[in-house]
Amino acid sequence: MAAVCHPLHQGTWIVAPLLKAPSEELTTRNIRGHHWANSHRLRSLFRCQWGIEVQAAELQIIAGGGIAAALNEIAAQFEKSTGHKTRIRYGTTPELIKMAAGTAFDLGVVPQDVFKDTAARSQFAPEATPIVARVGLAVAVRAGSPKPDISTPEALKRTMLNAQAIASIPASATGTQLAAVYQHLGIGEEMKAKIRAQPAPAQIIETVAKGDCDLAVFLINVLTDPRLDVVGPFPAEVQREVVYATGVAAISKETEAAGAFIAYLRSPAVAMVIKAKGMNPG
Repeated sequence: MAAVCHPLHQGTWIVAPLLKAPSEELTTRNIRGHHWANSHRLRSLFRCQWGIEVQAAELQIIAGGGIAAALNEIAAQFEKSTGHKTRIRYGTTPELIKMAAGTAFDLGVVPQDVFKDTAARSQFAPEATPIVARVGLAVAVRAGSPKPDISTPEALKRTMLNAQAIASIPASATGTQLAAVYQHLGIGEEMKAKIRAQPAPAQIIETVAKGDCDLAVFLINVLTDPRLDVVGPFPAEVQREVVYATGVAAISKETEAAGAFIAYLRSPAVAMVIKAKGMNPG
């Protein structure tokens, strides 16, 4: 069936069928299997109903700060392709658990630790929560500074113990993984005195760039910044990953648009963005 889609005003489209075929009505349920890169096709799938005026949705998204660089770009592409709007609130794992339990939202792109919290999980629909991306731990220093040795677990241990101050976010999914590594290395107590807790990933970079801390220890994609030099990832023997998954809110009023966003997150085009931002697609 062919049709012409006409814009009425921003965010509203109407479709005029060229051949009437009621049995072929398009809905967002028909999206699976279509090529997401074709923006005209996306508009016909998401913004039109045969002969019915459709308002673009505004998706309220909660997300982990470690995936912000990739998700901002992904959301912009999704908006351009579909006409839907996105509003993203970022936070650490404890903050996201509070957001899920206490605020209205349509969709989460969060560390898996959020879904492990019973109260937070109950705020999401019971369907599976597919993995979007994963990323490992790394060390960085101020740009131009000497790079310490972290090539082996023992070398990493020495570097951590020699550091005067380490910028990180203990109250986060990354902080949980780091604490496990420190315990494995036998330096859990020593690290508590050296870590300078930051409120968000951006502050990790700023603190080390200003020279207030000599090491930044966090996710490698976050530490890839012109003001820092990445020393490298943690040695394979102690490397751990933070895994980001996605799910629709149980009481979302925009479930079709949220489902479309999740399908887009799992597309080849998004996988390319995730890789470009230093992460691994799910």
